Amino acid sequence: MATLTDTPPTLEAAAERMRMLFGFSEFRGRQADVIRRVLDGQSTLAVMPTGAGKSLTYQLPAAMLDGTCVVISPLIALMHDQLRAARANGIRAATLTSADADWRETMDAYRAGELDLLYVAPERASQPQFCDFVTAAPIALFAIDEAHCVSEWGHDFRPDYRQLLPLMERFAEVPRLALTATADKRTRADILAQLGIPKEGLVLAGFDRPNITYAIRHRDNPVRQIATLMAEQPGPGIVYAPTRKKVEDLAQKLAAATGRPVLPYHAGLPPEERAANQAGFVASEDMVIVATIAFGMGIDKPDVRFVAHAGIPKSIEAYYQETGRAGRDGDPAQAIMFWGAGDFAQARQRLAELPEDRRSDERARLDMLAGLVETSGCRRAVLLRHFGEEPEEICGNCDNCQSPPKVTDATETARKLLSAAYRTGQSFGFGHLQKVLTGARDARIEQRGHDRLSVHGIVEGEEAGLLQPVSRALQARGALVPTEHGGLALGGDAPKILKGEQSVEIVIPPKRARGNRRADRTPNPVGDPLFDALRELRRELAAEAQVPPYVIFHDATLREMASSRPSSLEELGGIVGVGAKKLAAHGDAFLSVIRQY
Repeated sequence: MATLTDTPPTLEAAAERMRMLFGFSEFRGRQADVIRRVLDGQSTLAVMPTGAGKSLTYQLPAAMLDGTCVVISPLIALMHDQLRAARANGIRAATLTSADADWRETMDAYRAGELDLLYVAPERASQPQFCDFVTAAPIALFAIDEAHCVSEWGHDFRPDYRQLLPLMERFAEVPRLALTATADKRTRADILAQLGIPKEGLVLAGFDRPNITYAIRHRDNPVRQIATLMAEQPGPGIVYAPTRKKVEDLAQKLAAATGRPVLPYHAGLPPEERAANQAGFVASEDMVIVATIAFGMGIDKPDVRFVAHAGIPKSIEAYYQETGRAGRDGDPAQAIMFWGAGDFAQARQRLAELPEDRRSDERARLDMLAGLVETSGCRRAVLLRHFGEEPEEICGNCDNCQSPPKVTDATETARKLLSAAYRTGQSFGFGHLQKVLTGARDARIEQRGHDRLSVHGIVEGEEAGLLQPVSRALQARGALVPTEHGGLALGGDAPKILKGEQSVEIVIPPKRARGNRRADRTPNPVGDPLFDALRELRRELAAEAQVPPYVIFHDATLREMASSRPSSLEELGGIVGVGAKKLAAHGDAFLSVIRQY
């Protein structure tokens, strides 16, 4: 129920309402700063990491202010996920999308002032008819979710987002709250300008996701590598693959290799199959979905335990956004990238297809991504510095911090490899160059006279083992670039390396200890049978209500129930995540199970 007052509600009142609706006893991170601004009627851009509770910063004020909060969100699936969660907490919410058969009832409810939240897509919100429709009732707030889509510098630019300003200007007195997890300095400035938010309205909550373990490894056998990860991580996971063909191939092979439910997702699937696969993943507690980057922004699933990349993402921003879909519930999660030198080669080829005015920016983004992949230092520190933060040098929760790699000066080997590429005419691939450098003799080498070159046989012994990692490093940094016929040519800083003006260091990753760490990764680390029983009850209630299990309660809430074993509704209501509506709806059922133990 909206609060009608002449003075804005206080933060103390908001904290009390949050406890009642969501079951949270205190604000997290910068939530309080954002909510205070919204309640005071100030427009705000909030940059908050995924999992930091962005949706609460508009859902809570929407339940307290006079009028409806109009939420502009990019994908129907995302709106429907958030709709279920809001209604489960007792917030009056509706979506107005092309997929909703009850649109007349929604419009009537809005006109009658019976909605706290109304979710719409930017394509609808930017239309004059929608602008006319929303004049029928008071608007408390415009919330623009995934606001980096507003900016042409953002990695998910959506032109319709740039058409929202006329709507905002027509309701100039209504505050705006733009929300994103992913925006560098230039993108933030563009969002502020495009949505008419003053510079002092920026609330920067930081980008760190301490519960995610970051790891990056060279890809040699993606099916085996990802199957090993799945054995270690029994919970839900997302695997990003670069093409539709690779999505379907990986999904089929991973399902066969692991026995786990694994489904594909890409824009080429029939709409019904795509929707069914997504719905199955959202509802599942152990499914893995293999997808192109078309999948993810519309997923608000908190219990994703890992995100794997079977190739490089488009940029550090895209990597941060995609890996951020893991561990939104705050429990430990893993982000792992498997990359190959060919990934960077193809990405650099695609740069040539871009308009000239965008090439240098995109090249810089690719170079930054190469820096993340090739670093011997803390992965998290590289990520956070990219977004303008000054992190500690060691995070303790990435592969390089946990097992520091060896760094080798490979400048001389790099010069030999570049020289071989140059002297063979810059038209042969790595395999041929490797043979020339190690002194191999075959018909192809002798036919072309490459056995008579000064570089023939100049690499031997242990140095031969460096050729492949050096080739990967040179391709990642753009010093070796592919030709259209599959050869390698000199590019980037190759001339400086050959002249001895630029050094090349490569990372030799430590050998991984073999072994299945599944026991450490389960949602029930102490093996408490009560937790498993509570989870089973949650499954039954979710199936009955036709919602994903996490909409009933998160794993963390069930763990606290199993640990504290409340004996009354009052005690159960004191557990984090148990709001008033959920307590009334499910409290007795969960207490009944707890009493059995």
